[in-house]
Amino acid sequence: MRVLESEFAQSFIRLADDGWQLRFHERNGGNISYRIPNEEIETVREDLDFSGEWQEIGTSVPNLGGEFFMVTGSGKYFSDIKRIPEETCCIVEVDEKGTEYRIVWGLTKGGRPTSELPSHLMNHEVKKLASGGKSRVLYHCHPANVIAMTFVLPLEDKVFTRALWESMTECPVVFPAGVGVIPWMVCGGRDIAVASAEKMKEYDVLIWAHHGIFCIGEDFESTFGLAHTVEKSAEVYVKVRSMGMPVLQTIEKQNFLDLAKAFALDNLKKEFLD
Repeated sequence: MRVLESEFAQSFIRLADDGWQLRFHERNGGNISYRIPNEEIETVREDLDFSGEWQEIGTSVPNLGGEFFMVTGSGKYFSDIKRIPEETCCIVEVDEKGTEYRIVWGLTKGGRPTSELPSHLMNHEVKKLASGGKSRVLYHCHPANVIAMTFVLPLEDKVFTRALWESMTECPVVFPAGVGVIPWMVCGGRDIAVASAEKMKEYDVLIWAHHGIFCIGEDFESTFGLAHTVEKSAEVYVKVRSMGMPVLQTIEKQNFLDLAKAFALDNLKKEFLD
């Protein structure tokens, strides 16, 4: 089977286009990676080229040794992914030590994987271990309302979680553990990769200050849905604050506890309710 005929490639492309249509990606902003199961790699192996040179990842991810990832390319526009996926995306193989990668498909007109590759791989490693291998899709986007919130709220997990939970009822159901917040750091660097990987031990969604959302899930639909829910709640928050009127009512602590009981949210972070 050719790569672009596979279900995982089509889902990857659809996620990218959905994000583009919702204006989560300007120019070449954002990136996606998918940790491909062995059985899916076997279906497209005949379409892969293993003659490429190994490149340094820039970090060590030994628990991802021998794994394959479909990722967006550095500097590639999300608006082009649906039209020319073979030029804007690639599949990379991680070596057995987890220190190097090589491109085995895609980027047919040259280029390299996303500059955030170290962040993606370090966080994939953390969540692979934490989820028993279930987490596979990592998505980074630049939605405007989430970014706007990072200019006016303290960059604290509890503060952002409560603001988002209180803005839309479904939020505690979608991300009961809350959100982690990372202060501004140089994108694509090791520092932000390390800080994010540490936070990912606790959360499935991170907010990078003045930058966007970085989140992970088990499949394309749930991961995109997570980012979409966070941004929708942020939009409500921004609109309420922009009205210039006092807030007369909100979702209270007992309401959250009732919600947790109704939806069996055993992992709701109750310390964020005080």
